[in-house]
Amino acid sequence: MTPITITSADHPAVQPFRDIKERDLTGRAGLFIAEGEVVLNVLLSSASLCEPVSVLIAQKRWEGLEPLLSRLPEEVPVFLATQEILDQIAGFHLHRGILALGRKPQPLGLDGFLDQIEAEPRVSLVVASGIGNHDNMGGMLRNAAAFGARGMLMDSACCDPFYRKAIRVSVGAALRTPMVRTGTASQIVTALQARGYEVLALTPSAEQQLADYRPTARVALLLGAEGPGLPQEVVDQCTPIGIRMAGGFDSLNVAVTTGIALHQITTASLRA
Repeated sequence: MTPITITSADHPAVQPFRDIKERDLTGRAGLFIAEGEVVLNVLLSSASLCEPVSVLIAQKRWEGLEPLLSRLPEEVPVFLATQEILDQIAGFHLHRGILALGRKPQPLGLDGFLDQIEAEPRVSLVVASGIGNHDNMGGMLRNAAAFGARGMLMDSACCDPFYRKAIRVSVGAALRTPMVRTGTASQIVTALQARGYEVLALTPSAEQQLADYRPTARVALLLGAEGPGLPQEVVDQCTPIGIRMAGGFDSLNVAVTTGIALHQITTASLRA
């Protein structure tokens, strides 16, 4: 592999990396930015559902990253720049010194995705409704991957899971987790129930507690945004489930809730 040295932030080859924060807000037409060595490693792994397009790194990182970058397809260019030029390109100080441009996978339809996993004996899914915070989205994806959720379903009110910060917080799980983004939470619940899934709505108003729940073979965990939570009409479609807390607390960060609930479902399934 022969890297290409960039001596100007105006070089046309690195324009997709320019002013990252502003471009994050306007989108990249099917592409995304991955930041840092951990996420790059996932992007280049066999588990990734995404394709690398190009890589831009600080010159000082080249020697240490060469073994990892050797896994890139031959047609994917690697650009080197001084830290100063790299910061000018990114529009802020990029202390990790690593950026990659990737291509999103083809969008999955809900029915098609459920068809793919129909024959699997036990399935857990995460359903996100109205999650607008990218840190929470990344945390939910990280937990979904860590506890073996088969995929993540999002309603159309959710933020982009391929936003740079969401990918970084997910430690690359966003690049390897099958995702479907479609319709409303109510429509997703209806579709899942028609396929035999028990949909658990995580809500502090629930009488049944997660610790007492014994999962069926097909379970979907439905979580809403912090603050408003899930609409009551959606909760009424599902099996409401709560998490017992101390000290008068009645809610947790949605990413934390996802991790606790998935851990409980996973361990209970193993004991069954």
